[in-house]
Amino acid sequence: MATEVVVPTLGESITEATVGEWLKQPGDAVAADEPIASLETDKVSVEVPSPVAGVMGEHAVKVGDTVQVGALLATVGEGGAGAAPAVSAASAPAPAPAAPEQPSGDAAAALSPSVRRAVLEHGVDPATIKGTGKDGRLTKEDVAAAASAKPQTAATSAVAPGSAGVTSDGGNATAGRESSRREERVKMTRLRQTIAKRLKEAQNTAAMLTTFNDVDMTAVIEARAKYKDLFEKKHGVRLGFMGFFVKAATMALKDIPSVNASIEGDEIVYHDYADISVAVSAPNGLVVPVIRDAQDLSVAGIEKTIGDFGRRAKDGSLKMDEMKGGTFTISNGGVFGSLMSTPIINPPQSAVLGLHRIEDRPVVVNGQVVVRPMMYLALSYDHRLIDGREAVTFLVALKNAIEDPTRILIDL
Repeated sequence: MATEVVVPTLGESITEATVGEWLKQPGDAVAADEPIASLETDKVSVEVPSPVAGVMGEHAVKVGDTVQVGALLATVGEGGAGAAPAVSAASAPAPAPAAPEQPSGDAAAALSPSVRRAVLEHGVDPATIKGTGKDGRLTKEDVAAAASAKPQTAATSAVAPGSAGVTSDGGNATAGRESSRREERVKMTRLRQTIAKRLKEAQNTAAMLTTFNDVDMTAVIEARAKYKDLFEKKHGVRLGFMGFFVKAATMALKDIPSVNASIEGDEIVYHDYADISVAVSAPNGLVVPVIRDAQDLSVAGIEKTIGDFGRRAKDGSLKMDEMKGGTFTISNGGVFGSLMSTPIINPPQSAVLGLHRIEDRPVVVNGQVVVRPMMYLALSYDHRLIDGREAVTFLVALKNAIEDPTRILIDL
């Protein structure tokens, strides 16, 4: 008897998703609660677990299909662990024609379709790559990283039989080069489509403006170097810079409440709490989970929350509710090397803070030119709600707290 696997409830107001990839193929052994498919929603990827143990049946939908909540995805049939449906000699299909070379071994059997394609395109051995996905599974990013690290072989002058290229009499190789040019069309994920739509709406709706400042990171760097070992030993998490910035931002938002507000119709909604959205990297792009009531958390509590978000974003286990809401966003492009940017507001929020890379620059301190580790700050804001004076005041308050972290401790 087969058990149906249907699209689960995906969260408030979310009624459909796109099939991202199949994690189990027909005939594969499936354990109870083992993920068999990945669905992409407007906010995050969701893995669908098998309700029972058995053998994977036929897929009812294909990768890229849009499915409604409650729709049939596949079936799981009865069978022992690792058992595949038996095929009699009489009914066995005739041998198939030779196929292009595929990755071999148990490692290849566990690959998702998208990862299998990446393995073939890059010509790497999946058995030699350490997976960083959930349960150690390979991701497309793992394959790409392994391919980029692989030594490049020197080009040879020999041309394969039947191909165009340089001939013994000095013929033109243009045709050979053109034959190696490729294009690939990949449908935008639902998450990427939603990001594109929301960001464009923000540009069309808000009167966006960006103001800049810079901050001397000397004090925070020294504090981190002095206490990072004790901090990690006591709290079980590394002391980073985001904890300082989130805490400093909650203090500045309290002083400048319009930066933490939003517009709904013809009303301004002020919040007496700071739910801080923080952008973290996930396999399919950036996701923005929310630190709830960040104003009540210590630096340690903030760092623990961010660390947990980062781990679960990587393995795809962030929940829908953790992505909703938020009154203010902090995006750290500095981890990717960005010197300066103009971040885009995440509606219905009215402001977003952009952090950037730290680099030594000459600055004047007490009449002397000295070298200090400096970072540019960027605040993009909705000018319909936030005046330039308020935006600048917010950045100055943030700058003061970071340059003198004692202010964070005594709430100045």
